[in-house]
Amino acid sequence: MGIVINQTFKNTITTYLGFGIGAISTLFLYTNFLTDDYYGLVAYLLSAANILMPILCFGVQNSIVKFYSSYTNHDEQNAFTGFIFLLPLVIIVPAGLLGAMFYESIVDYLTTKNEILAPYVWTIFVLGFSMAYFEVFYAWAKVHMKSVYGNFLKEVFHRVVVAVLLVMVYLKVLSVPAFIYSLMGVYLLRMLLMLVSAFIIEKPVLKFRLPENYVSVLKYSFLIILTGSIAAVLLDIDKVMLGQFKEIENIAYYTVAVFIAIVIAVPARSMHQITYPITSELLNAKKYKELDELYKKSSINLFIVGGFIFLLIVLNINEMYFLLPEKYRGGVVVVFLISLAKLLDNLIGNNNAIIFNSDYYRMVLFFGVLLVVLTVILNIIFIPIWGINGAAVATFLAFTLYNGIKLYFVWIKLHLQPFTKNTFRTALLISISFFIFYFWDFSFLPILNIILKSTLIFLFFWGVTYKLRLSEDINLLVAKYFSKKNFK
Repeated sequence: MGIVINQTFKNTITTYLGFGIGAISTLFLYTNFLTDDYYGLVAYLLSAANILMPILCFGVQNSIVKFYSSYTNHDEQNAFTGFIFLLPLVIIVPAGLLGAMFYESIVDYLTTKNEILAPYVWTIFVLGFSMAYFEVFYAWAKVHMKSVYGNFLKEVFHRVVVAVLLVMVYLKVLSVPAFIYSLMGVYLLRMLLMLVSAFIIEKPVLKFRLPENYVSVLKYSFLIILTGSIAAVLLDIDKVMLGQFKEIENIAYYTVAVFIAIVIAVPARSMHQITYPITSELLNAKKYKELDELYKKSSINLFIVGGFIFLLIVLNINEMYFLLPEKYRGGVVVVFLISLAKLLDNLIGNNNAIIFNSDYYRMVLFFGVLLVVLTVILNIIFIPIWGINGAAVATFLAFTLYNGIKLYFVWIKLHLQPFTKNTFRTALLISISFFIFYFWDFSFLPILNIILKSTLIFLFFWGVTYKLRLSEDINLLVAKYFSKKNFK
């Protein structure tokens, strides 16, 4: 776990830096410098592009990780590299042509409720293309165990530039339409920077012929399109469907609430950058004992860190909302439900990496397709009734069921499960902390309340975590960075 902890720590710092900058944009710059309908428009475009991205990517980002390390013949490895870099074009080129042919019909359908979308629908494809090839080049860097710079581009770079663009809108240097088109340019630039970085890390030797196992690669890539689409739908379909059923400004209110909640997902995103290729290598080598250890360590580490962030969010949410414009303050239920869903997502550790790199990855598609259908149905039912709260209920139910199925699937097929006695101790600590601090408020300014309560939560939660040795990795980090001693 040494390289995992090392790069995860660096990636976590980078990712939180990105989230910090994103928080300034999401919670303050967007909410004050753009009207809520244009904020909702931007959120809609990015969510639609995120849903489109796995399709355009053709599952290549996962195929690189799964197959690259399995080749022992360099000639075959080079053939695989050339094949895999060009594979997304099989989808991108026909999709672009069809989109151009039926553009007017697509615009008419998407703008039924919100005509403000009409001039910008085409940018969804460009954004999706940029996101897709960014992930391809990032995967190339990850299989060579160099994920930190790519993580910086993914989490920090575009957020810094967007913040600058928003300030330019406020200063009237940039019009709102120009900002939206510039946003598209930012994602294109990010893709190009990742391309350059990936090729510097390891310049690929491309042989333009089919590798011997191309059928297996195609099957895997096609199935990953479905699994990636399932994940994207579960993540972003709520925002897109809000735009179909409600006025587009509701997407802005929902986006603010979800952004606050998904801070919990940052440690998982950081750890997965490095555990994904390691999981692939362990499965390829059939080292199941080491894989079981990685599964359990990733779960408890993410559950502890995610639990702490969950407490900071839900115990300070009322004070947080006092810092925002009044019309954005109706998302407390959304924050709680999405936070809880993300905490449970942390609990399953590197479960996704195990499934996607195992021989059983095909079976999980059946459950995923059912859950996408369920998610759409739940949104259709709940959004018209409860608005943004209905979207949160649908998302929570879908994610909880999906994660439960994946846990059961790995246990049945590989006899692996991520739980230890410390998992239940951590759950108890989170529950006790919640009830201790939920009713403990101070009559100061909101920002002072947040700082004071967060400090008390920090001291209590991490003091107990360290004392009970809930995670050996976390205790070792404390020893390394604070006392430089090994505590027994």
